[in-house]
Amino acid sequence: MNYEFDISIIAKEFDLAGEFIEAIAITDGNINRTYKISFDDNGEIKHYLLQIVNTYVFKNPEELMENIVAVTAFLRDKIIARGGNPDRETLTFLKASNGKHYFIDEDGKCFRVCNYVIDSHSYNTLDDPEIYRRAGAAFGDFNNLLADFDGTTLYETIPMFHNTRKRFNDLLLAIDENAVGRLNEVRAEVDWALSKEQDASKLVDMIERGELPIRVTHNDTKLNNILFDDKTNEAVCIIDLDTIMPGLSLYDFGDSIRFAANTASENETDLSKVGIDLDLYEAYVEGFLGATGKTLTQNEVDNLAFSCKLMAYECGMRFLTDYLNGDVYFKINYPTHNLDRCRCQFKLASDIENKMPIMEQITREYYSKL
Repeated sequence: MNYEFDISIIAKEFDLAGEFIEAIAITDGNINRTYKISFDDNGEIKHYLLQIVNTYVFKNPEELMENIVAVTAFLRDKIIARGGNPDRETLTFLKASNGKHYFIDEDGKCFRVCNYVIDSHSYNTLDDPEIYRRAGAAFGDFNNLLADFDGTTLYETIPMFHNTRKRFNDLLLAIDENAVGRLNEVRAEVDWALSKEQDASKLVDMIERGELPIRVTHNDTKLNNILFDDKTNEAVCIIDLDTIMPGLSLYDFGDSIRFAANTASENETDLSKVGIDLDLYEAYVEGFLGATGKTLTQNEVDNLAFSCKLMAYECGMRFLTDYLNGDVYFKINYPTHNLDRCRCQFKLASDIENKMPIMEQITREYYSKL
C-alpha cells in the first residue's frame, strides 16, 4: 500500500523496532494528518500515533513541540505521583534522531510520533449526561493537575486565539471593507454582534486588571478530544494538544459547553432546535468543579456561565467575519455555510444569555459543595 510517507525513514528516525504491519488513517482531526502505525517486534505488537503537522497553521514546530513536551512531562510526573499510569493517561512524544521531538523531511513535511492509547475510544456527539459529567471531570482534572504550572512560560503559538476584543475588531474591519458585497444580507447578524461589544472585552479587561490568572489552557476542549476506556467508559486521556497555550480556564470551560451542551450541531439551519441543554450543563459543571476542587479563583467561578455565552459569541463572530471576507479561513460545504454557522452560534449565545441566572445558580450550588 502506498502512503504519503516512507515508513522506513519514520522507523529509523524515531527508533521504532520491529517489522512494519500497517498504517491506518485517523480522519477525525481537521488540521494535521494522523495515522495509527503498528509494528511486530518479535511477536509483541506495538502501536504508535504518527502525525504530519500542518505547518501552515503551526508555523513554528519548535515552539509547538516545546509547549507540548513541557506540559506532558509535567503531567507525567503528576500522574506517577498519584499512582496513575502515565503511558495511558497522557501523551508521550518520542525523540527523533536529531534530538528533537519532530523531524522535517526533504520535502518539508514535519513528522512526530507519540504513544497510542489502546482500548480506548472517543465521542463526537452524545446526549448522555453521565458521559458529559465524565468529560467535565477529565478537563477539570487536566486543569487541576496543571494548576501550579506557570502558563506564562509557554509560547503563544496562535497569538490572541481567544482574544474576543480582537475578534470584535476583526469583524469591524470586515464590515468596513465588505470585500465581497455581502453586508446588506447580514445586517441583522451584524447588528446583534455589535450590540454585544461590552461582552467582547469583559474577560480581556479582567486579565489586564490582574483579576484572572493566566493558566495552561487546552483551547480545543471538544468532547472528541477525550479518550474513554473501552471497558469502563471512564475518561482516560486528553489528546490533541497542539493549541496548548497560556490563557484562561474560562476559555476551555466555555468552549466545552459551546460544543457539548448545544441542543443542535453547529451546522443546524433550523434555529428553533438550537439552545443550551441545562441538564448537560449541570452534568459538566458537576464533573468539572468536582475535579478542579478549589484551584479556581472566585472570579473564575463567577464567570463560568458567562464564558459559555462568550465562546458562542466569539465563534459566531469568527464565522460572520469569514463570510463577509469571502470564506477565506473556514472550510465550507456550500455558499452560505459560514452564515448558517454564525446564526447557530448567535442563537446559542442568546439562549445562554436568557438562561444565565439558572446556569449561575447551578454553578454556585456545585461550588458550594466542594
